[in-house]
This record gives sequence, structure tokens and C-alpha cells, in this order.
Amino acid sequence: MLALRYVYTLALVVWLGGMVVLGALVAPTTFEVLQSREATAGRALAGDVFGTTIARFHYVEYAAGALLLVTLTGMRLLGPRPAAFGARALIAAGMLTAALYSGLVVFRRIDAVQLEAGGLASRLPPGDARRARFDELHELSTRLMLLNMAGALVLLYWEAREK
Repeated sequence: MLALRYVYTLALVVWLGGMVVLGALVAPTTFEVLQSREATAGRALAGDVFGTTIARFHYVEYAAGALLLVTLTGMRLLGPRPAAFGARALIAAGMLTAALYSGLVVFRRIDAVQLEAGGLASRLPPGDARRARFDELHELSTRLMLLNMAGALVLLYWEAREK
């Protein structure tokens, strides 16, 4: 049981920590440093770097989400049943679903808009439909990550209270 709780907590911490580091440090630093070197080319390069980073992080999310569900189920089967098991499993499943949707649907749509725009959608005029679509998808991606951060914090709280 201890091993299952350890893997569960580790998966949760890696997932939550990764989201915090990417959102609070990697994204702003990447854009700030590369744009300071050369505004337009730097922004394009920063977008490529961060896009590749977040695409790779999606695999971490998928693995962490699967581990959360497997270990929670294992703890339930081997007993004692974790407090609020149903709610915790539902949150973990929702987080994994959000990560899969972000990585497999939203990110592909962002790439398609960028390709159609011939580069940076943010360089298109404000009234351009492709820029508006990119902005919508970027906002959706951000909201999905914030949703997962909130879910991870709730799960971490439950785990911290567990005896």
C-alpha cells in the first residue's frame, strides 16, 4: 500500500510541478530572452521552443494521469479504500481527459492555424480570423492547464490529509 501511495503522490507532484514550472518559469523566460535578442524572429523561435516543450510535457501528463488512476484503483482494491475515492478517481480521470484533449486536439489545431498563417498567427492583423482562432485555442489550452492545476491541488490536499 505504501508503494502505491508513493507512486500516486510522485505522479501527482511531477504533474503539478511540471505545470507550474512551465507556466510560471519556462514560458515567460523563453519568450522574454529570445524576443530581447530579436523581436520578430525571437518570438517565432520562442513559440517553437515552448510549443515543442509543451508537446513533450503532454506525454508526462498522460503517464502521470494513467499512474494516478492505476494506483488509486490499486489502493481501493487492496484496501483500505482511499477517502473520497469516487471523487478522486473522477478528478484524476477528468484531468487525464483534459490533458489528452489539449495534446491531441487543441495543440494540433494550433499547429494547423500556424501553418495556415505561414508562421506566427500573432503577427496577423487583429481582425484576421486565423489570429482570432489562434487566440481562442491558446486561451483554451491555458484554461485546460489551469483546470488541471486546480484538480492536482485538490488531489494533493486529499492525499496530505490521508492517514
